[in-house]
Amino acid sequence: MDNKLTRIGVFYDGNYFLHVSNYYTYQHSRKARLSVSGLHQFIRESVAEIEKRDWRTCPIVDAHYFRGRLSAADAQRTNKLFADRQFDDILMKEGVVTHYLPVKQKISGRVEKGIDVWYALECYELAVLKRYDVVCLIASDGDYVPLIRKLNTLGIRVMLLSWDFEFNDDAGQPRATRTSQDLLEEVTYPLAMHELIDNRLRRTDPQVNNLFVKSDPTASNGANGVDQSSAPSRVGGPLNGRFDTTTDDGADDDPEQVYESVIKFLKSGYGFVAYPPNNLFFHQTDMVNADFAELREGDAVQFNKVRISDERTVAKNVVRVLN
Repeated sequence: MDNKLTRIGVFYDGNYFLHVSNYYTYQHSRKARLSVSGLHQFIRESVAEIEKRDWRTCPIVDAHYFRGRLSAADAQRTNKLFADRQFDDILMKEGVVTHYLPVKQKISGRVEKGIDVWYALECYELAVLKRYDVVCLIASDGDYVPLIRKLNTLGIRVMLLSWDFEFNDDAGQPRATRTSQDLLEEVTYPLAMHELIDNRLRRTDPQVNNLFVKSDPTASNGANGVDQSSAPSRVGGPLNGRFDTTTDDGADDDPEQVYESVIKFLKSGYGFVAYPPNNLFFHQTDMVNADFAELREGDAVQFNKVRISDERTVAKNVVRVLN
């Protein structure tokens, strides 16, 4: 048997990886985050299958993660400091080297600057120095086309893991993610991960299922280190102290009943309140005593539960609890 190694380098566009992982957590029926260890095993097995090798001779010799990062003060203020550190632990355990640049504050909001350039330069430099046989990119931006062409001149085969999906967010706005067609045409091995995951013939395939973090009832919702916040022991419970752990089907909801919980997740113009089994959506117009822009994930709030359809209950009359 040919025991020559096929050396793989993996490079993450961190913001893209986060976006995809959030989609599977909050929008997709799987309701689970992507697993870094499962993804690495999938990459090894896929390279081995395509190149007709034994997966044990296809090691990931390098893995790098690139993303803009909040300052420690901003992360603490938005209750993301622990989540950032926990995700760092996951990456460190899987041997992933992290590369962070500070997020810039602009009039339009926080933006990443320079990450894609650093990503491309670091990838190319390491490919020259370490002579990878296969480079796996987790990305979707057409700006990486020149990088792929440079890697091809080195005789390196490029695998691309990409996801295309669309959905309506909880504010009713259509959202779509598409991979650059130019990017797909340049790589050696394009893998449409959304098709592979949603293929009914593969729904029980352990290779696919291992791409997701296994559910753990003792773990928080950010098991993969993203969008976590700590919650008080009575999160999701009414103010009389009874904590309801049964399914929230809304059958016995009293729209006048006041509940208390914490803000789990915030986006532009809307957010979610932690409440089992699913977080409750609320719009910025539902705030009673605070400007929506002043809210932070982890803030304690009081609210009413209101059923707006047979399958959907939301939080209304949201009041920020001041210390």
